[in-house]
Parts: sequence; structure tokens; C-alpha cells
Amino acid sequence: MHLKRKTLAILIASLGIGLGSFQTTFAASTDPIRVGFLTIKSGALAAGGIQMEEAIKLFLKERNNTIAGRKVELFTGDTGGQPAITKAKMQEMVEKHKVHVVIGPLAAFEAIAVDDYIKRSEVPTISPSAGAEDLTQRKPNPWFVRAVGSSAQANHPLGEYAAKELKYKRIAIIGDDFAFGHENVGGFQRTFEENGGKVVQKLWAPLNTADYGAYISQIKPNIDAVYVAFAGSNGVKFLRQYKEYGMKEKLPVIANMTAVDEGILGSMGDEALDIISSGWYAETIKNPNNEKFAQGMIKDFKQAPGYYSVGAYGAALMLEKALKEVKGNIENKADFMSALRNVTVNDDPRGKITLDALGNPIMNVYIRKVVRIDGRLTNNIIKTYPNVTQFWNYKTAEFISKPVYSRDYPVSNNIEK
Repeated sequence: MHLKRKTLAILIASLGIGLGSFQTTFAASTDPIRVGFLTIKSGALAAGGIQMEEAIKLFLKERNNTIAGRKVELFTGDTGGQPAITKAKMQEMVEKHKVHVVIGPLAAFEAIAVDDYIKRSEVPTISPSAGAEDLTQRKPNPWFVRAVGSSAQANHPLGEYAAKELKYKRIAIIGDDFAFGHENVGGFQRTFEENGGKVVQKLWAPLNTADYGAYISQIKPNIDAVYVAFAGSNGVKFLRQYKEYGMKEKLPVIANMTAVDEGILGSMGDEALDIISSGWYAETIKNPNNEKFAQGMIKDFKQAPGYYSVGAYGAALMLEKALKEVKGNIENKADFMSALRNVTVNDDPRGKITLDALGNPIMNVYIRKVVRIDGRLTNNIIKTYPNVTQFWNYKTAEFISKPVYSRDYPVSNNIEK
């Protein structure tokens, strides 16, 4: 048995999934490759979902809607950010449209909702955004890989940076009250406190919060900074009100990647200036692939690329690389999935992308600062942490032996009433 295929077979067998579907050898087809794409076009996460769709459109336009010599037929589903709808749309993609592969969904809670169905249907799935940790950690799904990092991946370096280089000792946290927010906060808190800092306050806001005034008024005055973990348009709303309440001049904000994402900085003003964040992408990354990608997004959609657009574009690049590896023969799911899990992408806007043994990218993480260049806000890179994995500097077995990051983990021993 081919080494890559054997590796995949062992992983699948360890999860109790049958290998019967692998025994047929398929000939390459000349029919279109059917790609399912799950995104969000309404609600708090709609801005990111629309940017994902724009990036997919740019990718296919650049290739004349053809990958590995075969035309691509794209089926797009709007999940509305609702797990039940996500399940229904995923089922529709697989059972009605007979897609060969799915790119999506967007949110961590959506990925968790369709995890079992992905395993049962054996549909190769590339996540362009959803950072639900356990799908590439404690409960690996052999049919699932990520084009972006786990939710905590970029926040481990930021916690260390905040303690060691910004010299912050006491921090208050406010984050979105769902899996993505919990896991961002967990990664930051763990490394910040391991490096001598204390998280003395935690505030959780519902995903569809319209007014952050009640949360801002609760922030303790005797702290060094506020760490925020927001997705979608919530960073825009919070930072605008934070400035209106006169807090920007009193307490600095540090942020997760999506709170000051390039995709929403165009909707912000001075309230975002000088905010330090961490992420695996910045519009200002200096390489020809990123310059081409950024120019294409701005030209076609009048929008600088960020977290959501580079995630979708990166997922499509992974699909393309794996398809070329199997010479377009996506019908042989075993070989295609093996190629996908072992993919190396050298022309990603972020630079070289490889996956770890559990299907999660190993990438540079950048500490970024919001600046104004030519009258437009963007993230300027001030420090690079090279080749960061989802397990940071911890041993894999040790990391996985502990609970998934959540509201209750890491334990908050320094909270002050």
C-alpha cells in the first residue's frame, strides 16, 4: 500500500471507520469537479462570510474556473451561522449535489455540528475559517483538514509577547461567548499567565451583542490593558464604543486576529490605531504571492484581504495542490484525501504552508500593529514567530491530555471580584 494511503488508512481505522469505500480504483473523469462551499451571509459573521466567497471567486477567475485540467462547478450554501442550517446545507451538498469536496463551514460551532456527518459521508472537507480545536486534536476527523490555524494558535504567541515584551502584569478580557472566543481567550490566558501575568477579569458577550456599553463600564481601572477576542463585525462595534466611552486614552487594547482584521479595518477609524494583535496573515506580508492576492482582492472587491479571505483562498490552493498530486482524479477519495493531508503549498499569500500529522497548518504567526498607510488602516508586522504549530511549545501528548480551551479552562485563579 502507498505510504500516504497507509497513513490515512491507519488514522481512519483508529477511529472505527470502514475502509470498504477505498477498495475501488477510479479512472480520472472529464466531468466537472463539484465543490461545495459553505459560508455565512447574514448575522454577526456575515462580513467574514462574504469575504470568503469573494476570495473563492478570485481564485476561480484566475484559473478560468479550471483546476488540474478539469472544470469546477461551485455550489454555495448560506448557513446563516446556524448549526441546524449548516447540517442541512452540508447534507444537501453531499446528497443532492454529489460534491466531491467541501470548503467550509465558517464558524467553530458549525464545524462541530457537522463533524459526525463528515465522518459518516466520508466527504473531504477543508476548513477555511472554523478553528474548532478538537477536530485536529483530541478527536481527529480523517476527512477534515484546516487551511487556517486552530483558534488558539495565534494567541499563544500573543500571551507570551504581552507578558515578556509589553511587560503587562494585569489584564482584563472580553470575548465573544462561543467556541471561537473561548479558544482564543484560552490560548492567550495560558501563555500570558505562564509568563508571569495575571488575568484578573473575564467578561463574555453574546455573539449578537448590539451595545457593549454595559461591558465597557465593568472593566476594572487598575489593569495594564484589555485583551479582546471578537469575530465578524463585533470588533468594529466594541472599539467604536470603547473610544466613545473615553477608554482608548486610558487603557490600551490588545486583540485577537479577527477583532482588527483587514477585512473590517476599512469600517474603522482612529479607534483602531496602534492596537496590537496577532495572526498568521497581514496584508503587509512581503512576497510576490501576497502582493498579487492583495491587489486582486482590492481591484475586484474594493477590499483588502484578511483572515476570512486568505483562509478561503488558502483552502482553494490546498485543493488545487492535492488535485494536481492525484492528476485530477478526485473520485479516488482515499488517494485524494491522502494527498490533501500531506499537502505542501509554496505559493500561499502567507508563505509556505504544511500540515501537521492531524491536519492543521504550521505557519508563521505575526505580532501586528494597526497603522495608517496612504490614508488607509492596515496591520504592520512588528515581530514574527516562525513555524508555529497548534501545540505551541508544548509536547503534543501533554497538550492533548488537557481539556479543550473553554469558558472554564484554563482555570482562572487570578480573577478579582
